[in-house]
Amino acid sequence: MHTSDSTLGERPRRSIRELPDELISQIAAGEVVERPASVVRELVDNALDAGASHISVRLAAGGVRLISIEDDGVGIPPEELPIALKRHATSKIANLLELESVGTMGFRGEALAAINSIAETTLLSRSGAQPNAYFLDGRTGELRPGARGIGTTVEVKELFFSVPARRKFLKTDATELAHCIESVRRHALARPDVAFTIWHDGKLIEQWRSHPGPEGLAQRLGDVLGEDFLAGSVAVDHKYGAVRVTGRAGVPDMSRSRPDQQFAYVNGRFVRDKVITHAARSAYEDVLHGHRQPVYALYVSVEPARVDVNVHPTKIEVRFRDSREVHQAVRHAVENALAAPRAAQAAADSAVAASLPPLSPSPTTNWNAAPLEPPSSSYFRPFQPNFPRQTSMDLRTSGRHAVEELKALWAPAPSSATESTDTSTNTSAGSSHPSLESSPTAQPTPNFTPGAASEAHEWPLGRAIAQLHGVFILAENHTGLIVVDMHAAHERIVYERLKHQLDGARISSQPLLIPATFAATPHEVATAEACTSVLERLGLEISPFSPKTLAVRAVPTSLASGDAVELARSVLAELAQHEASTVVERAQHELLATMACHGAVRANRRLTHEEMNALLRQMEATDRSDQCNHGRPTWRQLTMRELDGLFMRGR
Repeated sequence: MHTSDSTLGERPRRSIRELPDELISQIAAGEVVERPASVVRELVDNALDAGASHISVRLAAGGVRLISIEDDGVGIPPEELPIALKRHATSKIANLLELESVGTMGFRGEALAAINSIAETTLLSRSGAQPNAYFLDGRTGELRPGARGIGTTVEVKELFFSVPARRKFLKTDATELAHCIESVRRHALARPDVAFTIWHDGKLIEQWRSHPGPEGLAQRLGDVLGEDFLAGSVAVDHKYGAVRVTGRAGVPDMSRSRPDQQFAYVNGRFVRDKVITHAARSAYEDVLHGHRQPVYALYVSVEPARVDVNVHPTKIEVRFRDSREVHQAVRHAVENALAAPRAAQAAADSAVAASLPPLSPSPTTNWNAAPLEPPSSSYFRPFQPNFPRQTSMDLRTSGRHAVEELKALWAPAPSSATESTDTSTNTSAGSSHPSLESSPTAQPTPNFTPGAASEAHEWPLGRAIAQLHGVFILAENHTGLIVVDMHAAHERIVYERLKHQLDGARISSQPLLIPATFAATPHEVATAEACTSVLERLGLEISPFSPKTLAVRAVPTSLASGDAVELARSVLAELAQHEASTVVERAQHELLATMACHGAVRANRRLTHEEMNALLRQMEATDRSDQCNHGRPTWRQLTMRELDGLFMRGR
């Protein structure tokens, strides 16, 4: 320590002086340009601001050797080309008022200067008023005539050649290329009216044609994310206050293990925003299984003056004037889109299936022909989403009377030896199948009149025909076979009814005989004192025991046997991080989900056809009935074409 002090004392003082412009630009480049994909993002932003309808991206060695962005925008006049490469030179804003309501992708005036300081940069541009283009060398400043159509071409060669230490941090060419493609994909998803092409080492890698018009976004989503995304997602269109949210949200069955297909845009700009991410994730809480990640492409439209885009040099972060309004808008938009039962798609599927040629064998069928390959999609798949709901009743007006009717419907049958055995076999949700020694539970099909057939065609989930091993309900609709997990389906129905019943009421609590005390941080103590009324609604009573200690005096009745201290800490952490109303709603829903799981009909319960059909009709009318409370699917469809394929019919 003594040696270090003496060394510092002997160090000569350096005078304060201005840094050279080139060094300033290189320092700024460290914030703006992280890798080749950063250059691609900045240059494509400029091309879009110039009004381009087609943007071509050419890369070499993953963008390290060459990045060339060519557009057909308005171009740059020759007298402005040298200014374009100077620091803080831009045509996007001119005063503070315009900065506070930015409507363009770029505005900082740093990108071209930063790129020019760490790479060999050239510009070739022609504006509409010029008879020919002009070429500018960024290193020498040489300006000379050139040849090209109206628009601009920016070439960036040997990225980081002037700062070789930064170049060592780059990954392989394949990795850098993937990041560049991802950068262009993000732009393509926001601008379906613009065509994009990507070339690498002279080979065409990606091409997305322009899709103007109201259907352009859906077509671009299908081109970029695949037709599976369109088939497995629902349309989102919701307005909340001054915020509008559009796009598409993937159904729970489309969830992934990683959040690599989550695209959020604010006024056309791709962003990574915690408010939007949390709002979208919370909308999936009731329908997503485990730690699975949803897929979505959401577009938030808000007045430019209500969002600050000047937060980060890369412009990938934003700050909202009213973050709560945006959170509520995104959450309600996704929730409403996912709430409608997708079983209503059965009617549309039936119409499509009816128009397809039959697969039944003709009298001249060649039975020695090559076997029919199984369908490419999974045998058991949900109906495709985004069709109008068809409901047989409105659950929102049912109230307690409907719940009592539901309880009566699923009232236990008179006790018997067989029923007792079945009940003891399974006492919890998600239980296993009964033993093979139990009596068969598949019931004979009742008389099916022509009138009943017509009625069944109008029911998305069809009519019940049998019960399999006391676990699944088999139903027939015009499209084919429906398989329903009766416990999971009924669990969702009971859960949704309980949620409507609760309607903001407080959760019952149980006082502790001996209060549980724990050492609390000042932040926890402040949260407990500020959120007393919220904690009471949750069934918790937490009060200061000393300046640095909190005491848990009451807990929710249903959680009385749990760890009171751990519960208190987790709730206080949630209250400190999120809105009180969100925490209350989540805690209430978790308790109701537990109650619904125990109140739902168990496996091995013998049901009559009337009971099975009643359950199917309830599913068609209940929000989010396609998934149980834990996010698992409640039903699957097996079409006639898939059944024909399994048995090689029509070959």
